[in-house]
Amino acid sequence: MATKLWASRAASHLRISVFRRGFASVIPDLKYANSHEWIKVDGTSATVGITDHAQDHLGDVVYVELPEVGANVTQGKSFGAVESVKATSDVNSPVSGKVVEVNEELSNSPGLVNGSPYENGWIMKVEMSDAGELNSLMDSDKYSKFCEEEDAMH
Repeated sequence: MATKLWASRAASHLRISVFRRGFASVIPDLKYANSHEWIKVDGTSATVGITDHAQDHLGDVVYVELPEVGANVTQGKSFGAVESVKATSDVNSPVSGKVVEVNEELSNSPGLVNGSPYENGWIMKVEMSDAGELNSLMDSDKYSKFCEEEDAMH
């Protein structure tokens, strides 16, 4: 935090413009749940993680509870948790299906959720049982607006 403040002051002194993001990044090709999980669909398979917005609000992630491979998950229901220095938060599945893979790297490096939430910080891969459930999720534009409205209330 102090580094950001120092950099911002230095940039101001040197009259360099500094980009300030209003909220976390959102990836156009993904779908989003209102509980701040993202899903990347590839046929009937889907990769799931928490959004940049969620990890930003959680702070430094210190532990990720992964589901078991072979477990069934249900849309909107918890399948695990993310623990940070600030709080522990349930992670909900954006779709129903069977867990076919989990990101074992998170056991040793939970901070991947912070540093790379959409790439290296994914949590599970699911074989979807009902692709129609994707229709209830938000696209990137709707999710961006949702985050702006949610942040304005806090």
